[in-house]
Amino acid sequence: MARVPIVVMGVSGSGKTTVGVALAQRMRVPFLDADTLHPPSNIAKMTAGEPLDDDDRYPWLERVGAWLASRRGGAVVSCSALKRRYRDQLRAHCPHTEFLHLRGSLELISRRLAARSGHFMPAALLRSQFDTLEPLGADELGLSVDIDQHDQDVAAIVDTFLAFLAGSARQNP
Repeated sequence: MARVPIVVMGVSGSGKTTVGVALAQRMRVPFLDADTLHPPSNIAKMTAGEPLDDDDRYPWLERVGAWLASRRGGAVVSCSALKRRYRDQLRAHCPHTEFLHLRGSLELISRRLAARSGHFMPAALLRSQFDTLEPLGADELGLSVDIDQHDQDVAAIVDTFLAFLAGSARQNP
């Protein structure tokens, strides 16, 4: 299987980091949690309960795209990538990036965030992320997986995505 750049995307609490780490381990490629590239001003804004705007996200996404492009043998990054334009910005660095969209219900993800501690993203901003989210378009490389059906089954999500990638490679030599 070709090693391509992969972005595990979705709203906060959808399991991007957990799935991304497992996927990177299976593929034997580097992993990055894009949250580690947020500047302190973004973290302060989110910690204060204020959603980021496009101006806040632009330099952060540039850092994420540059990191992904610097990994020649493939890599996995967990990044919200909520809007098409954000994904386009990442693809400007790596045109063949594949996206794994972890899609779930507000109820499930709210429960996950309520149980999570130690993250700067407050549960109060979840609704703003759902309002911002633009699902993958039919012309975007990637797969959307319903996490309500796979709740806590990371291996099944990884298997589903790897099977998708294998099928994509056969169809697009």
